[in-house]
Amino acid sequence: MLTLNQHPTGRHFLQIPGPSPVPDRILRAMSLPTIDHRGPEFGALGLKLLAGIQRVFQTEHPVAIYPASGTGAWEAALANTMSPGDLVLMYETGQFATLWQKMATRLGLKTEFIAEPGTCEQTGLPFSWRRGVNAALIAERLRADTGHQIRAVCVVHNETSTGVTSDIAAVRRAIDSARHPALLMVDTISGLASADYRHDEWGVDVAISGSQKGLMLPPGISFNALSPRALEVSKGARLPRSFWAWEEIVEMNKGGYWPYTPSTNLLYGLHEALEMVLEHGLGTVFARHQRWAAGVRAAVNAWGLPIQCADAAVYSPVLTGVVTPAGVDADAVRKLIHARFDLSLGTGLGKVKGRMFRIGHLGDCNDLTLVATVGGCEMGLKLAGVKLAGSGVQALMDHFAEHPSAHAV
Repeated sequence: MLTLNQHPTGRHFLQIPGPSPVPDRILRAMSLPTIDHRGPEFGALGLKLLAGIQRVFQTEHPVAIYPASGTGAWEAALANTMSPGDLVLMYETGQFATLWQKMATRLGLKTEFIAEPGTCEQTGLPFSWRRGVNAALIAERLRADTGHQIRAVCVVHNETSTGVTSDIAAVRRAIDSARHPALLMVDTISGLASADYRHDEWGVDVAISGSQKGLMLPPGISFNALSPRALEVSKGARLPRSFWAWEEIVEMNKGGYWPYTPSTNLLYGLHEALEMVLEHGLGTVFARHQRWAAGVRAAVNAWGLPIQCADAAVYSPVLTGVVTPAGVDADAVRKLIHARFDLSLGTGLGKVKGRMFRIGHLGDCNDLTLVATVGGCEMGLKLAGVKLAGSGVQALMDHFAEHPSAHAV
């Protein structure tokens, strides 16, 4: 017999890097009665949502909203701008960059997947999976493409599998320095509303995101933030698209409507999410995530364990990857923690499977949430026989005490 609520005693700690916990305020909004998606009440809601999501992306240009996962928004970005056989330059920073590259290949595109070579001596893990995008490598490749065969550069802003947040402004500078016409496409599925993202200022042509991370919604809504150039390029693109087509969506959005039946109750939730983010202010939201992340990293350092991201300049404010000692199965540790303490942590994905687990610190979270999370991890690691150098719980508490939040509640 299937039981939907398998956590009848106390709260389940959902500390994966998305889907993130959904606040009660958003759940209540989603429970409101469904309305006519062609009526005037919905049109007013649609216009408000579209204006709000533009503010979160920090853009003055259209944002297409789909009733889909982030994977759908990946496809929409490529299908609207590319033609069969086009060459796309993609950068390997982890599992999600890898999955996007596989999708591009399946859609009939040629892909060139570049990465910093080598293996980390400390952990034996791929070097490119512990650092951010090296914009110099992109610039070098684009300068060599004198015939401008590369149609787009695709990078991941916050790589959820590794806990690395790449410098997107540096990627734009690399493209510009090479004087190359390639579009810049950015996956900010886990970055949006958690890590600083500036669509217009950074010169991004297409951004991809989803509802279930920093926006604190259930999965089921995805986004494409567009530039005028991307919209112009889409007019000549020849990959098949119907549901994903921007043109009809952008036109219908002018009145607050969609060319298909939208996910009305999820859009109620999006309304509340945008209100919550914008009433605090993006700067406050970003600072809060950076503070939480620094506290969790202090805990991991106190344990004496490596952090998956090896470059302090690109530590993610969304999640922290914890590398377990050689011979210790990180998945076994994670499962033990779940069984004993009702705490869900992110598994290692792709090339780092079994070597690390991920602690999410995003969205509907606070200091005490993370004290409990780190406590569960610390107890689980000890039960698994991992020798720790010190108390991560104490290090976390000390960090939070020494760096009080300006907006504690």
